[in-house]
Amino acid sequence: MNSIFKIICVALIASSASAQHENHTQPEANATTAKAKSPRTSAMAMVGDNHVHIDYGSPSVRGRQIWNGLVAYDQVWATGAHKATWVDFSQDVVINGQTVPKGKYGFFTIPGPAEWTLILSRDWDMHLADDYKPEQDVVRVQVKPETQNDLTEALTYEVVPEGKHKGEIRMRWEKVGVSLPFQNK
Repeated sequence: MNSIFKIICVALIASSASAQHENHTQPEANATTAKAKSPRTSAMAMVGDNHVHIDYGSPSVRGRQIWNGLVAYDQVWATGAHKATWVDFSQDVVINGQTVPKGKYGFFTIPGPAEWTLILSRDWDMHLADDYKPEQDVVRVQVKPETQNDLTEALTYEVVPEGKHKGEIRMRWEKVGVSLPFQNK
């Protein structure tokens, strides 16, 4: 009886595989192997005892005009693709003279040709900047964008330690970069 059961199981498995082949269907696992155009990725580093983690969608230039094209000047941008970019500090930090308690924050920017506004918001879980509210801002910093000679095809973040107590969050895309300096409290 046991051997009949094994034969039936083998026949059912073979029949299922044959049906998938005949219907030109593929297992679901293969459907997720296609490369996303704006994959979700992360950057992180230890700055002293502070673990700094950034989660973001990383779009690519792909021949498009990025600044004042795909990304409008003078409008709030989620500084990544799809869901808003977020930053998590495991310890309190000081940014631009202001204490930012440990925790997770949305990282938004307002790009401009000569100046950018970098923003940490209490609201980190949203699609793009659809529900962005300035009253949720924890800190805003004005910075000058840095022009780079080399093209950065995919939007890239880095957490760069500068000694045990200081660091920077750096964002680069196309030929532009901005940095948000912070200090552990």
